[in-house]
Amino acid sequence: MTATRPRLATRLMAAQAIVVGIGAVTLVVSAMLVAPGLFHDHLTQVGVNTPDVQLHAEEAFASSFAISVAVATVVSLLAAGLVSWFLVRRVSRPVEELALAAQGVAGGNFAVEVPDAAFSRELHELSESFTFMAQRLSQSESIRTRLLADLAHELRTPLATLEAYIDGMEDDVVSQEAMNYATMRLQVDRLRRLSDDLREAAAAEEHALGLVLRPIDAREVAATAVAAADPRYQSKGVGLALANSLTPCWIMADFDRLQQVLANLLDNALRHTPAQGHVSVEVECASGFVQIRVSDTGEGIPVDQLSSVFERFHRVDPSRVNTDGSGSGLGLTIARAIVAAHGGTLEAHSAGVGSGTTFRVELPLDSRVGVLRHP
Repeated sequence: MTATRPRLATRLMAAQAIVVGIGAVTLVVSAMLVAPGLFHDHLTQVGVNTPDVQLHAEEAFASSFAISVAVATVVSLLAAGLVSWFLVRRVSRPVEELALAAQGVAGGNFAVEVPDAAFSRELHELSESFTFMAQRLSQSESIRTRLLADLAHELRTPLATLEAYIDGMEDDVVSQEAMNYATMRLQVDRLRRLSDDLREAAAAEEHALGLVLRPIDAREVAATAVAAADPRYQSKGVGLALANSLTPCWIMADFDRLQQVLANLLDNALRHTPAQGHVSVEVECASGFVQIRVSDTGEGIPVDQLSSVFERFHRVDPSRVNTDGSGSGLGLTIARAIVAAHGGTLEAHSAGVGSGTTFRVELPLDSRVGVLRHP
């Protein structure tokens, strides 16, 4: 059984009492050792040599000194006690309230009331830090809960499909032909892609992507991504064009990770742009930044959902679920995290449904690279 520990207020009051007590004892002992001899010497120097007079004067001095020291000690103890009580109340109460709030957070209550301890800067900063921590924990818990719910929803479709095909084959309702096996393999691939993207999203949010930064020209990144996506665009009948900057746009970046970002944006544009539509990629550098814009003439995004599209498993139209295994609902989340890890931003712009969408990547230019490459 854990022994009961003294309260902080008790310890502080005891410490103050000990300090005052040691001071009083030191004063009394020092005065008793020094004051009588000095008083006797002063009496002798002024010519008071009569023994009876000296004895009476020294007794009067001793008694008055004792009374004065006693009164001063009592008053000092009372004053120190009152001041200590005030200080202890102002210090210990916020600490006790923070301890209670910490217990509430540990129990899962993230909406705890943390009073603003304005007595000192340190306590005020501690209170603010605790409030911020509680808010972050609340957000993390909400995200975790939503992630589990979304993940369960995402897993339900491929698992239900696999279960239906397996049951159908066992009951000889579904034939064991190549097309059916291909459908099952597609669902397995979808589950594998979902697993990989979840791991990638977790690494991105924990800043554990392991970026390999080197001087690269943003125009080269865009050209490579467009060349890789072009066959898919041609097969669907969607036009794809690249408008590169006339001047180099040097940045310090991870080439493969930026390829991943643009590949995701191009796949997303292709998925939401109908045949005969058009997608353009533009690279422009100015004012210390490079902008890479991926614009399409596709479905567009409602204005109130422009920031939500970067959330995990978000769908502009929840009734539309990918059944072909393309897209895990994490691509834009990962893309924004990669861009943020490069010190940049990724934003979506759309005038609404049916008006197309533009995703804009903005990354800081590295002037030092430009000087090195173009002396």
